Amino acid sequence: MSASSSGTTPQQINVADLQLPQLAEVKRQLEEELSHLTNSFAQLKQAQSKFRSCIESTNSIKPENKDKAILVPLTSSLYVPGKLRDVENVIVDVGTGYYVQKTRAQAVKHYEDKIEYIKGNLDTLQETIQKKQDNLSYLVNIIQSKLQAHANNKD
Repeated sequence: MSASSSGTTPQQINVADLQLPQLAEVKRQLEEELSHLTNSFAQLKQAQSKFRSCIESTNSIKPENKDKAILVPLTSSLYVPGKLRDVENVIVDVGTGYYVQKTRAQAVKHYEDKIEYIKGNLDTLQETIQKKQDNLSYLVNIIQSKLQAHANNKD
C-alpha cells in the first residue's frame, strides 16, 4: 500500500486553483481558526497574569503580619474575615481541585514555573497565529484578484 493511499500524506491544493465559493469557505475556516487561537492566546495571557498576582500575594505575606486580621477570598466576590496564623507556609492550588501546602519560596517557584510554561505556549501560539494571519492575507489577495479578473471579464 502506498503512502498516498494509506492517508498518511496530506494532499496539497493550490488555493489559486479554487473557485470563489471554495475560496470563501477556506477563508471562513481560517477566520474561525484565527478567532479560536486568538481567544486561547487571551486566556493564556489571563492565566499568566493570575499567576503573577499569586506571586505578589505570596510575597506580601510578612512575618510582621502574623495574627493580623485579613480578608480571606472564598470566591472572586466573597471574602470572610480571618487571621494570618502561619506566615511561612501557604496553600497552593495545583489544579483540578487539589491544594498543596508549600513554603512561600516553594509557592513563588511554583508560580514562576507556571508563568514560564505558559510563556512557551504563548510563543508557539503567537507563531501559529502569525502563520494563519499570513495565510488569510494571501487568501484575501487571491480572492480580490479573482474578483477583479471576473469584473474585467464582464466589461
